[in-house]
Amino acid sequence: MKLPDNLCIMITEADLSHNPKKLADVTQWCISISDVVCSHHAASRPISGITFHIDTEEPSHIEQFLPALRTIAHIARLFLHYKDTVEESGVGIPVIIAIGKSGRGEIIDALKKMADERVDPDFLDEKVLESYLTFQYTPDFVIKTGASHLTDFLIWQSVYSELYFTDMDWCSMRNIDLLRALRDYQDRIRRYGT
Repeated sequence: MKLPDNLCIMITEADLSHNPKKLADVTQWCISISDVVCSHHAASRPISGITFHIDTEEPSHIEQFLPALRTIAHIARLFLHYKDTVEESGVGIPVIIAIGKSGRGEIIDALKKMADERVDPDFLDEKVLESYLTFQYTPDFVIKTGASHLTDFLIWQSVYSELYFTDMDWCSMRNIDLLRALRDYQDRIRRYGT
């Protein structure tokens, strides 16, 4: 089974409020699936990064769930992006939790930093812009649960990502559903925009 190098799962504030411990469960499922696949297929590579985006207009609404989110640091290396701070804790596979972050806002912040540092426009290219982004990786596979719309999170980075939509709500997601999504990814031929 071919696993995505970087996996991104997008949920809503309502999803999180119904089951805040689900993020730790899904993280453990990803680690276990990677271990099983790599032990049976020597050529396979494990999932090397997981990102959870929590769509919310008001990040302070998530504050009550932060203790449950921080438990991920017991099984992985957690990067918790909350308001204007980033907490880092734990060891293992990197897991990013981005609360209420916007891709458009990330690009605007990158442009402001470049202006502050007086980056010469003649030398501006994709690589320079990417070096100023907060999230400097490309998700191979983006999973959106529930019936809500896709957000603009990682709008620059995910332009060639494979997208997977499921009507199943976040709380109903099981390990077998994650496996189904990963099997769907396995069957795809990535074209990177061509």
